[in-house]
Amino acid sequence: MLKNIKSLVILKSIFQNLNYVTKLKLVKFNKEMQYNLNIKIIDYRRLSGRYKLMDENGKIKEYESYFNKLIFEGEYLNGKRNGIGKEYNEYGEVIFEGEYLKGKRWKGKGVEYDEYGVIRYNGEYLNGLRNGEGKEYNENAKLIFEGEYLKGEKSKGIIYKYFNNLLLFEGEFKNGQINGNGKEYKTFNGEEGYENRLTFEGEYINGMRNGKGKEYCNYYQLIYEGDFKNGKRNGKGKEYNNRGIVIYNGDYLDGRRCGKGFEYNDEGQLLFEGEFFNGHKIRGKAYVNGFLEFQGEYLFERKYNGKGYNNKGNIIYELIDGNGKVKEYQDNYLIFDGEYKDGNRSGRGKEYEEYFPMSDYEYINKQRINKVKGVRSDYIEDERYNADYIREPIIMKKITYTFYKGRLKYEGEFLYGERNGMGKEFDEEERIEFEGEYLRGKRWNGNYMSYKYDDGKIIDIENLYLNGKEVEFN
Repeated sequence: MLKNIKSLVILKSIFQNLNYVTKLKLVKFNKEMQYNLNIKIIDYRRLSGRYKLMDENGKIKEYESYFNKLIFEGEYLNGKRNGIGKEYNEYGEVIFEGEYLKGKRWKGKGVEYDEYGVIRYNGEYLNGLRNGEGKEYNENAKLIFEGEYLKGEKSKGIIYKYFNNLLLFEGEFKNGQINGNGKEYKTFNGEEGYENRLTFEGEYINGMRNGKGKEYCNYYQLIYEGDFKNGKRNGKGKEYNNRGIVIYNGDYLDGRRCGKGFEYNDEGQLLFEGEFFNGHKIRGKAYVNGFLEFQGEYLFERKYNGKGYNNKGNIIYELIDGNGKVKEYQDNYLIFDGEYKDGNRSGRGKEYEEYFPMSDYEYINKQRINKVKGVRSDYIEDERYNADYIREPIIMKKITYTFYKGRLKYEGEFLYGERNGMGKEFDEEERIEFEGEYLRGKRWNGNYMSYKYDDGKIIDIENLYLNGKEVEFN
């Protein structure tokens, strides 16, 4: 007691002997002690740790010694926080208010910070554990959970996940997993840096997509809405193109079209109605411009058994086990008219592009083996016809014709799908532009002609190609 201390010199000597004491013993409040403490508070600050004072009501106030900051006020028992009390941070803000037991938070509301001063939890406690309503944060102070806690564990609420501080997921949490409604995002490097975009919203069970949901492409465009099971499209659903038009409406299984469904083109016109399996048509009706074009069975997306119709409803062909004459369409355009065998192009047939006949071929087992005559509506040359259809190209030379906007462009020999051998090339006026030898698709040896007008007359200028290089005559 200060009453028994004769002078402040003695008090100072006591402090000098307490260099390694981290806290003072509890003392009763009296005016003389408070007066002397106020005078000698600098000496208290020299002590490393905390000190406690008891007020007139028997409540304890606990201070951080160096800055003399109040960090706790409340009840003590046996030298420990016990009963009702409040904790403060360095800014004087209440970070916990409630009941303590044996020095630990027991019941009430509080805030937790990590060693860097970043908030990690703000909520209720019970029996020393997080219990009740609360919010949890990550090391960047981003909210990662808000809802109910039970015995220190998340029980029910909303959970958030991040990547590079960008939100990847937000959804309902229950029974230890994501259960309920949620949203998924993907991170993209946009014009203004990284950004997250919504890619899915819907229902979850045990952390997986289950129930109703919607999928979006990178630019927020809806591409699917319908049922999900175990993370995959499963049940009834619709697919959309990038203009929001339905291109499929029907059943799914394990993420693929399976069951009854309707297929549409990009303008919303019906193309097919029938049955799908493992993502492919197996039987049904095909339409062109609103008219029934085929009804029957499919094998690997090819018409196999059934009948074809014209726009008056008359039967124009019949397929039995993939054999017969067939017309193929894509987006209401005729792309092939010819013979089939075992469900594949086999025999004579014609290919089309935007209503124009493109080429007249012979086929074996879906592969082009000979080109009789070719016409292109808007491409100068189809130089891929061997590579597209012949997996092991046959060495052959043949005369072929190609056209540009209905005009003859080339007449000559081909090898492995390239101009190779003797041939003639024509300009837009169908005048000979080059005549001679080609090698691997390039002019090699021959005469090159160019034309110019002089006083209304056309003058021919003849140049020469030698070993693939142009030689000009002066």
